Amino acid sequence: MRKCVVLLSAMLLCNFSVQASPNLIYITDVRVFTGKELNLTPPLTVEIAGNTIKQLHREPVTATPGATVINAAGHILIPGLIDAHAHLAFAATPLLAGLTGDVGFVHHLAGREASAMLQRGFTTVRDVGGPVFGLKQAIDSGVLNGPRIFPSGALISQTGGHGDFRLPTGIPHDTGLSHSERIGAAAIADGKAAVLKRSREQLMLGASQLKLMAGGGVSSFYDPLDVAQYTEEEMQAAVQAAENWGTYVTVHAYTPRAMQMAIRAGVKSIEHGQLADEATVRLMAKEGVWWSLQPFLDDEYANPQQGEARQKQLRVSNGTDRAYNLAKKHKVQIAWGTDMLFSPGKTANQNAQLVKMQRWFSPAEILKMATYDNGRLLALSGERAPYQGKLGVIEPGALADVLLVKGNPLAQLELLADPAQNLLLIIKDGKIYKNTLADTP
Repeated sequence: MRKCVVLLSAMLLCNFSVQASPNLIYITDVRVFTGKELNLTPPLTVEIAGNTIKQLHREPVTATPGATVINAAGHILIPGLIDAHAHLAFAATPLLAGLTGDVGFVHHLAGREASAMLQRGFTTVRDVGGPVFGLKQAIDSGVLNGPRIFPSGALISQTGGHGDFRLPTGIPHDTGLSHSERIGAAAIADGKAAVLKRSREQLMLGASQLKLMAGGGVSSFYDPLDVAQYTEEEMQAAVQAAENWGTYVTVHAYTPRAMQMAIRAGVKSIEHGQLADEATVRLMAKEGVWWSLQPFLDDEYANPQQGEARQKQLRVSNGTDRAYNLAKKHKVQIAWGTDMLFSPGKTANQNAQLVKMQRWFSPAEILKMATYDNGRLLALSGERAPYQGKLGVIEPGALADVLLVKGNPLAQLELLADPAQNLLLIIKDGKIYKNTLADTP
């Protein structure tokens, strides 16, 4: 009898949860930047039901009893910001701690940074390398606050590539896995079979896209900036694994040779690419490859390097203006991201990195890039996308990730550089994470 009572109670609870009305939020007297268009709507009411945007009402609407009603008082509603090149596990982690320290410490720093990132208005990130599967699970289950995460898992790198963080004492590789491999930060793979295996492992663990290191980098130990990494056939192995799972590969690359090899192999996105030449950019435009560029300049927001890495950093920053101008000239699909890495004192500049994009684009174009355009890039994950629904746009049926800005960011994008003061309302997945406005009873 007791088992029957317990079973009946469970059935009643399930039935109640199915029939219960979703949480309703009405944001009234608000002008909307939808993400798609470069202008604002007239004042209207945005209705949110559960975790989706139900309707944009241009006429007065009577709120459902019990709903939360927020009077926006004419302020501007924009989609939640998307950082298309994030490393949440290592953004605020010191270099030595990230490469040699206890992974528990890294995870604690990542959780704190995720919460801060959400309060800066970033409701989604594409994490392109690092041990964040557990962090994603903690956020999605409500244990921690933070953005949605599209994880790549471990960086897949050749021996001596940009993802090879081993000390020389770790060579040869058959002496055992390195620290970075054990914690899920990197996966060293040489040859088609090994690349295929490591790619499948990351997909098995929940990667929404794969990240390969196709060329040299600034902060890595062994690889000059000009080198190409992996063969075309090795990259094709990762591309085939990803495509079999309905998703795609993105690669770290700076030079024309590395970028062109990756494009021929079938990758869908290039990260960085500041040293690209015009022929390579034409090829990107022809093949519809996304260019995930970061506004690397030698300015107060740069993470200073030393020695040889400093010279590599200057080469990259000197190429940034040309890269953006070529991308605009050939109408390449551009994504925006920050690539904050081992920068505990600089992660608060994430919004400022968006604002400085005014060097190349208008405020409306920048907001579109960091919302709707980045959302289209995320959609390349297809069925592997961990959150099914439209992101980066305010329209009926889209996921309810929105920010209310004090003032007009289309006229003064600098407002977003001070999110504590100028973000009045933060909603992710239909849940309010910040509200400085009085609700209407």
